[in-house]
Amino acid sequence: MDRRVLITSGLGFMASACASTGTGAGQTAGGPPQTVQNGYPAAEPYSAEELAAKASDFFGVTAEAVGGVIQRAFADNGQPTGYIAGQEGSGALTIGARYGKGLLYMKNRPTTEVYWQGPTVGWDVGGNASRVFTLVYGMNDPNQIFQRFPGLEGTAYLIGGMGVNYQRGSGVVLAPIRAGVGLRLGANIGYLSYSRKRNIFPF
Repeated sequence: MDRRVLITSGLGFMASACASTGTGAGQTAGGPPQTVQNGYPAAEPYSAEELAAKASDFFGVTAEAVGGVIQRAFADNGQPTGYIAGQEGSGALTIGARYGKGLLYMKNRPTTEVYWQGPTVGWDVGGNASRVFTLVYGMNDPNQIFQRFPGLEGTAYLIGGMGVNYQRGSGVVLAPIRAGVGLRLGANIGYLSYSRKRNIFPF
């Protein structure tokens, strides 16, 4: 067979293969990256080891001290796509309120300042000031944090205590891990509203 015929046949075969697989110049075999919500690619999750190290630095304790709480959250919800590191204060005498401020971190996303506030109602007495490390699940766009998250919380804060509860809203799950000082005993229901600015009224 003539050499030119072989070359022409080979080029034709390569062109048809590229067309059938959707692969061409400047495009990988896996195709373009998946994009969702405001053009962001799918969020990259954090591992338990990454978050245990970050939480231990944030709380000023060993990774083992927070590892059990983080492992429980991972067992319930899987790998988070972000976390919020912040502080809050709360108090209650049957009816209460909670206020906080922090920074939302996600891989390959801008760091976002957030505020949160919300009322609580229940058998709940006392007050506490806490450092809060919140695991964020199901979030791709940082703007998804700005909504209201209902939650059911049982608290038993003693000096140096640590606990976790879950809040859910529009496909996003938050798992705040709190460690703080004060005395608060009880259980309550309520919600937290996350916003770009501080709101005086918690409702």
